[in-house]
Amino acid sequence: MKMLKLAATTALATVTALTSALAQMTAIGAGEGQVDIVAWPGYIERGETDKAFDWVTKFEAATGCKVNVKTANTSDEMVALMNEGGFDLVTASGDASLRLVSGGRVQPINVDLIPSWGTVDDRLKSAPWHTVDGVHYGVPYMWGPNVLMYNTEVFKEAPTSWNVVFEEMTLPDGKSNKGRVQAYDGPIHVADAAQYLMAHKPELGITSPYELNEDQYKAALDLLRQQRELTSRYWHDAFIQIDDFKNEGVVASGSWPFQVNLLKADGQPIASTIPSEGATGWADTTMMHVDAAHPNCAYMWMEHTLSSNLQSDLAVWFGANPSVPAACTDGRGMSTAESCTANGMDDFEKIRFWTTPVSKCSQGECVPYYRWVSDYIGVIGGR
Repeated sequence: MKMLKLAATTALATVTALTSALAQMTAIGAGEGQVDIVAWPGYIERGETDKAFDWVTKFEAATGCKVNVKTANTSDEMVALMNEGGFDLVTASGDASLRLVSGGRVQPINVDLIPSWGTVDDRLKSAPWHTVDGVHYGVPYMWGPNVLMYNTEVFKEAPTSWNVVFEEMTLPDGKSNKGRVQAYDGPIHVADAAQYLMAHKPELGITSPYELNEDQYKAALDLLRQQRELTSRYWHDAFIQIDDFKNEGVVASGSWPFQVNLLKADGQPIASTIPSEGATGWADTTMMHVDAAHPNCAYMWMEHTLSSNLQSDLAVWFGANPSVPAACTDGRGMSTAESCTANGMDDFEKIRFWTTPVSKCSQGECVPYYRWVSDYIGVIGGR
């Protein structure tokens, strides 16, 4: 909640007009001895959680750059940390990346200094959440859907709708879902409500969950207030959500494949699905702070993140999709063509990726992100 309140005072009312800029780096020199990164949980592993997953140790040995990681649980927290400074890189999702660009917090990337740039998925190379006026502000890292995680002892068959977390109902075990579901602790969850309404209230005319006029936005907030009566916790810490599913009787929630995989590996009765309404999703980009203190190590790390074996192992670990397609098939890591297909590699066009809501949109005028921030605080606070 603290980070949400901070974001409410710092979030931009709109993503302003952006002008082309030149990358600060024209050559990579000797490493500075460390690189400081803000990252999502599970994104940068050194074998501490599971010895089989370590893509830090060899990098440190090869470059002399010690990797320091600050975990952030929401995009607003990432933006706040990058605004404060003291970090070189951030693994930013689409609802943060353009805010960082427009706020002048990140610098253009010289892709000529990234030898593996040519291996990046063509669908991601110039994606609008990190490319402005043809200028790249980051290196694609990983992407995937926001899934519906559920307890298989309660749901013998996969839920077919997100209604299990939005509407009060009796679940297959004969008990109410009230107090047994969770929702994401971040303003971007408004988009999940809007996507649900796209399917169930087509008369609202929603065409994008990130572009909402006043009436559409009000309907989404009303649905979220209804969900508030069902929700036991608004989660933002992946490991707390894992504990809630194991010990606190939570049986359904929007989640990430990361939590699903860890719970299943622990032998818990957990599975996930993408219901009939579809899913929002995230495509994350490694972006470099405009005042990065360790730019050489930062560039070395960005190149390292595109290595096929790292991408392959990270995809298996997180249950997501690599930004380097060859990671699915070249046998250098744990991924296979089948595992990538299972993670949604072929469903790119079906996912509505997180992006920053702005006031000027295809409908003309839409509700900008700063209002999503303040209004969502009111929703989860019960107002």
